[in-house]
Amino acid sequence: MTTDDPTRDPDTPLTSKGARTRRSILDAAIVRFGRDGYRATSVADVARDAGVGGTVAYAYFPNKEALFLAAADEDAAELVAKGLSIVFDDPQRVDWFARVMSTLVGSLDDHPLARRLLAGLEPDVTQRVLEIPALAELRKACTERLRAEQLGGSVRRDIDPAQIANGMVMVILSLLRSTVQLGLEATAPYATDITAVFSAAIDIPR
Repeated sequence: MTTDDPTRDPDTPLTSKGARTRRSILDAAIVRFGRDGYRATSVADVARDAGVGGTVAYAYFPNKEALFLAAADEDAAELVAKGLSIVFDDPQRVDWFARVMSTLVGSLDDHPLARRLLAGLEPDVTQRVLEIPALAELRKACTERLRAEQLGGSVRRDIDPAQIANGMVMVILSLLRSTVQLGLEATAPYATDITAVFSAAIDIPR
């Protein structure tokens, strides 16, 4: 997270030690909220897991809700970052969208809080999943990739890259939710079909 994080107390300087403490608190919050949920978790629980005093967490996050939202954004950002690296990895790969999908689905078990939100276990903030900053970054990255491929002649010129990128991200999000709720064995067979739909939508007719 950046130092202009709105959940951080602006009066608390992020020295290297402060940054490490904040990181420890966030890591502990991701694990604890991901395992026990928002209602069953207290800030004191998170502080204890992080190895800091019970009131230290409040120097970085004003309340439990702010801590939870920051942890959710951080866990989602780390998950999405794995997909972003693929979007920018190799401009010559034609299967980048399929690789983004498979990478994100395969990484779900390493991100307990993101997985919990996708499962709908936190109904008060489920809608906020669509507003997670990391998803905006993924939409932007996909838009830029599609636009570059248009210029390179491998993608149709008559499509709107931003619109197609939005659709891609929504499909990825739906696939992640389906995988969490139904299991990988139920959703994996459809990955090729999803890729085929997008290929038909963006590829230049041969």
